[in-house]
Amino acid sequence: MSTSDQDPIVQSLQPYTSCDCSDALLKLKVVHGGFLSGPSMWSPKRQEGNTKIVGPAYTVKYALLNDPAPKVAKHYIDEIPKGSVIFISSPPNLPNAVYGGLMSNRAKESGAVGTVVDGRIRDLNEHREIGMPVFARDVGTASPYELVKVVGINVPVKLQSEHQDMTINPGDYIVADLDGVVVIPHELAETVIPLMKRQVEADAKVLGAIRDGMRFTEASEKFRV
Repeated sequence: MSTSDQDPIVQSLQPYTSCDCSDALLKLKVVHGGFLSGPSMWSPKRQEGNTKIVGPAYTVKYALLNDPAPKVAKHYIDEIPKGSVIFISSPPNLPNAVYGGLMSNRAKESGAVGTVVDGRIRDLNEHREIGMPVFARDVGTASPYELVKVVGINVPVKLQSEHQDMTINPGDYIVADLDGVVVIPHELAETVIPLMKRQVEADAKVLGAIRDGMRFTEASEKFRV
């Protein structure tokens, strides 16, 4: 997997917001525009600032201890590719956290650009002290090991949601910022980028026209395709 400073897709995605990505994905008929409901920014601040992470997904799958799948022998935190976004899948409604401060410290040393947890995190101050971008559903205090085990590394994982049927695959591109977390399927990334470029340029013209007194409908008809 390419690192963030070598991957041209990552570099091309850097100027765009999660909303830009969703708008383009909706044009490609990707359900919900790739948006993952639930996770939001907890570090380095709680839903504040201009933090953004962009990178290919490195997935980790947790399951309950009674799940028949065997526990992975190696620890996922020591295998993180540089430039990746760690995506951790927790069983639904788990009260325990599945990601903590030591993991963020190791992830930062490995060159990960951030972490998205479909579940709870803990040690919030530790994540913030090192400036590690972390997105999660919620926080907690208990470690995960009394209830769950890691059963997959770099495998497809499902978003834990009653309202969305979303799969995150290893290597899919994750863009996360103040507005939320979006997953761009790897096979669509090169198609999405020119769509975003055109729509952002068009929206800038619409905005300028609105500020000059033009009605939104008129500006949209004039500048948007």
